[in-house]
Amino acid sequence: MKLPKIRDDLSMLDGYHSPQVDVKIRLNTNESPIAPPDRWVEDLSAELKNISWNRYPDREANQLHTDIAKFHNVGPDMVLAANGSNEVLQSLLLTYGGFGRKAAVFEPTYALHSHISALTGTELIVGECNENFAIENETIEGVLEQHPSVLFLCSPNNPTGITATRDFIESIVERCAEIGILLIIDEAYGEFSDWSAIDLVREGSKIAVTKTFSKTWSMAGIRLGYMVAAQEIIESVRTVILPYHLDSLKQVAGSYALRHISEMNSRVELLVQERERVSRKLLELPIQQWPSGANFILFRPTNSAKITGSELWEALLERSILVRNCSSWSRLEGCLRVTIGTPEENDSFLEHLEAILE
Repeated sequence: MKLPKIRDDLSMLDGYHSPQVDVKIRLNTNESPIAPPDRWVEDLSAELKNISWNRYPDREANQLHTDIAKFHNVGPDMVLAANGSNEVLQSLLLTYGGFGRKAAVFEPTYALHSHISALTGTELIVGECNENFAIENETIEGVLEQHPSVLFLCSPNNPTGITATRDFIESIVERCAEIGILLIIDEAYGEFSDWSAIDLVREGSKIAVTKTFSKTWSMAGIRLGYMVAAQEIIESVRTVILPYHLDSLKQVAGSYALRHISEMNSRVELLVQERERVSRKLLELPIQQWPSGANFILFRPTNSAKITGSELWEALLERSILVRNCSSWSRLEGCLRVTIGTPEENDSFLEHLEAILE
């Protein structure tokens, strides 16, 4: 007997992935290079003894939602946590996208926005950023004329690192509200920039801001994310969330992390300082780079370097340094993206990069 055919719209779709290679220095997936605080590990380990593993977790994740809400100074009914911010994004598309509806993105940007749109049967509208990777007003209006239900903005943007200004975001929030479009602002790297769109979330607002514990909280291995949005949006998305989707371990891990805000802030400060140091060094090399408000830098060798981006990626890999090769992505020919690591990892990256380019 044969299986049913895969959906026609998925038959040519590739899965989303990034290379996992055994190297000494891994700077390709924007993880935190610093482990969580020892006290967090100790507290979490001790709490494992108190979890009733034979019982389902708190279906509403009340304590975690209360703790996240307190951190952002919003009500608990304006928070929804899930298995990574990617599940939040998927749930938003299941709720407000789907067959017969459209989602809009501005390329180049986080590939999973387009990927999840395809998975949920949501037609994709693509607007193009300008040569400096900024989004122009004419482009926005052209996209809005195509009547999307959902509009994605990623700030700081992955993979370019560009951070949208508050005035710019506020203008799009106003336009989307006028037309009746849900604006999703992906802030996976928001803590590395100087402002957050969560300040714009209030009851009745038509925006959802997604966040993650993977980056600044050093918890990529936990897979925990959340969104902050008006209660109306939270309640609507709950209709597509599977029951007991957030296990007890994740709930406890997230709540305990929020007891170590000062340690998180110190990690962010260190990585921002390192990002600026790496950026200054790149200025001395035959490298073009883009200003970043995240924990990574997008760059590519200039013509005077006499090496392509892919060749440079291979040369670094031969030296056991893995960065992200973005050369095949739309608008990013020859581009690489390096995650900011520890000072020692950054020193090694810069030393080998300089040696290759000599």
